[in-house]
Parts: sequence; structure tokens; C-alpha cells
Amino acid sequence: MTEILERWGAEGAVLAADERVVDHPAWPVLKDAVEEIRPWQSPDGSIDFEAADAPAKAVAELAVDRVISAVEQLAPLLPHDAAYHQALAADLRGWSDGGFQVPDFLDSLLAFQPAAHRADGLQHLVVFPMYTQNGNPDRNLEAVVLRMVWPDWLADLERTRYDNPLFCGITFEDFTAGYDTNSAVLFPETIAVREAPERFSWGGIFCDREAARFRRVTEASVDILGIELPDDIREMVGDQDRCQQAFVLWDMVHDRTHSHGDLPFDPFMIKQRQPFWMYGLEELRCDLTAFKEAVKLADEGVPQARDVQYAVLFDRMFRFPVTGDRVKNYDGLGGQLLFAYLHKHDVVRWTDNTLRIDWERAPQVTNQLCAEIEDLYRAGIDRPKLVHWFAAYDLVSQYLAPHPGSRWAKGPDALDTSLPPRKLVDEVLPDEFPLSMFYEALAKKLKHVIASTKGITASTGAEKAAA
Repeated sequence: MTEILERWGAEGAVLAADERVVDHPAWPVLKDAVEEIRPWQSPDGSIDFEAADAPAKAVAELAVDRVISAVEQLAPLLPHDAAYHQALAADLRGWSDGGFQVPDFLDSLLAFQPAAHRADGLQHLVVFPMYTQNGNPDRNLEAVVLRMVWPDWLADLERTRYDNPLFCGITFEDFTAGYDTNSAVLFPETIAVREAPERFSWGGIFCDREAARFRRVTEASVDILGIELPDDIREMVGDQDRCQQAFVLWDMVHDRTHSHGDLPFDPFMIKQRQPFWMYGLEELRCDLTAFKEAVKLADEGVPQARDVQYAVLFDRMFRFPVTGDRVKNYDGLGGQLLFAYLHKHDVVRWTDNTLRIDWERAPQVTNQLCAEIEDLYRAGIDRPKLVHWFAAYDLVSQYLAPHPGSRWAKGPDALDTSLPPRKLVDEVLPDEFPLSMFYEALAKKLKHVIASTKGITASTGAEKAAA
């Protein structure tokens, strides 16, 4: 293996468009070394050599040397990441030389700038100590090879209508164990650093995992619920590439929406302690904004826009409510709310054990819910925080039944409103808005399907479909 690496590295050739980093013999060496290191690490990323199962320090140093050597073999293939790979090698050596304390990869994080090179198909080799959102909560070393998704039509929309200079649509090429999970994002705030940068300059979302997961869960839901799909929607659900394009557009618009619109004075989702329905409404607002924009784009002839509408509806209605546990599940809450709203307005009907959807009215009524949430936000600037939280609770409880034991459902008189608002968050039940009977039954039928999407990618989803 070493001789092969030396021959390949000596050539120093940049990858051709159809070549893959993961086909280079240095990649499995790097991946194996990272997988060897991961079990030695504590949750904060350090290695405790006094632990019973710890390696000798010299063994850990040799493993890091193998990581550095493999990175140096692969780096010439990716000249756009040269500064990052140099800083990465220095951070790895610093971690090793410093005795494997809590890792600090700030220098390499600052050197990694994928949003500066948004070229469709461009590959990146990423190695960081990090947790993976919705995946591994510990800051283990991870290695990922990814590919940028930035087709001309998307670049044009970002440049002319949906400015989002930090957004990176990406797909997996290969990854270590932290991404053999439900995580579908690569965010800089997950990386172990000595101090957070003043601002982050990129954020990546794996549209291939989102699309493959969406397809598997949607196909199962359609079968379970007896939904009659129009031909174009059925074709879209059966096409991984179409779904990836839908998700990368959805993600780009969703991502920028967190800082656009009539927002309350304190930005949502920025180190705020709020009741979880506030986070649920914020995520749903961003998704419904993407839906609303997709309706406009479809009228203008953008082919991916119609697919975005169905991706939002199906992922929100079928996967979100029954994924994860019921402890302050804000994404699940948003999915429940969308379904209940459409049901109340007769867009979806559960009759004779079949779910019927009024495809013509769905866009109008979904945009109507978006408008109600936007009205809530617009009025928020004139309200005290606690009053705003109650107004949001009232909006949700118009369509979802609160838990019968909820103190919040009984109104302000049931709470000690002399306390600071953040203290009243403790009175929120873990499952403030329980699943309806419909979703309880659907959850039982979908739980194995959803579990099967752990670690899914475009290729593994295709293998499952073929089998």
C-alpha cells in the first residue's frame, strides 16, 4: 500500500472531472486511521491515556501520522483546498504534540472556504474533530469526501434572487462513522475550536442524503396511505437526481429565510431559550417560504420549482412528525401543524383508510398558512416576549390539540408570570402537542422505514431499491 501511495503522490496530478478522491489509494488509509482514533477519544475530543482501553501515546501518534501522510498524498489533487490542507496538517500535529488534549482546529477551520469555490462537481476532502448534527454528539475526528452541487440554474437564482453567499449544496462521496447516521449537514459550528470565529463563512447541506431519505419514506407513505399520485409527482419521487435538485433549491431558500422577513427584534434561533414551538414555527416558516417561492418560480417556468413544492409537503407531512422522539420535537411539531392545517381546510382527507389530496388547492392553502405565520411575526415586534410566545401558542393550538395536562394551554393565569420568560420555559411539557391518532398509527407503520434511512446516500438508496 505504501508503494502505491508513493507512486500516485509522485505524479501530483489534479483530478479530472470524472475522477474521484475516494478512488485514490490514500483515501482508505486516511479513513482507516481516523476510524482507529475515534474510539480512543472522550466526548470533548481529547484522549485520556489513563483510561482502561486507551492506547499507548506512541500508538496514537502513529495513527495521526498516518492521517497527515494521507492528507498530504491527497492534497495535490485538490489545489483549491491547499491552504486548508496545510493548516489541517499543522492542527493535527499540534494536537498530537500537545498530548491529545481537547482539540483546537480553529486555524484549519478558518482556512477552509468551500463557499469561495462553488463550482458544480468540485470535490473537497474534509477532516475535523466535530460532532455531527442529528448524528454523533461527541467531537470525534471525522473524515469526509464531498462534492459540490452548484448547477448553472441554481447559481443564477442565487445571484439574481436568493442571495446566499455562504450556502453550499453538497453530496457525499464517502465518510467516517459520525456520518453513518441521520446527519445531513456540515456546519462549522460543530467543529472543536478554542474560540468561535466572529462569523462563519459557509454551511453545507447534503442534498443526496435528504433526497434518498425523502424518496424511501415517501414511497412507503404513499403505499401505506393509498395516495394516488399524479404522474409527474410519481416520476419525481422515483428520480434521485430530480429530488436532489429540488432539495438543493429548497435548502438554499430555507437557509437565507432565517435572516429575512418581518422578524422579531431578537433573532430566532440565535442562542435563545424559547418554548420549542417557537423553533418549530421558525423552521416551518422557512420551509413554507421556500414553498411560496417555488410556486412563483414554477409559474415562471423553473422546472425544479414544482418538485420543491411536493418535497416540502411530503417530507413535512410524512417524515417529520414521526421521526425522532417526542421530547420537544420542534420539526415534528411543524409537520403536524402543516398536515392539520391542510386537513382543516379540506386539502387532505383521510377517508375509507385512504389519504386524498386536493392537488389544485394545495399551493394556495399552504401559502395561506405561511401568511398566518408571517402575520404572527409581523405583530411580534410590538409585543413583549411572553405575550408573543402565547400568541404563537394560540396559533398552533387552533390546529393541534395541546396535552391535557399542559399549564401553558390553560393560559397566563396558570403560570407565575412574575418569573422571567426563560424560567417559564421549564413549564413546557416534553410533548406539549402529542401526536394525533392518525400519526400514532402512521408512526408504527413507518418506524422501520425511517430507521432504515440511517446513513443513507444516493448510492445506498439505489442499492436498496434494486434489491
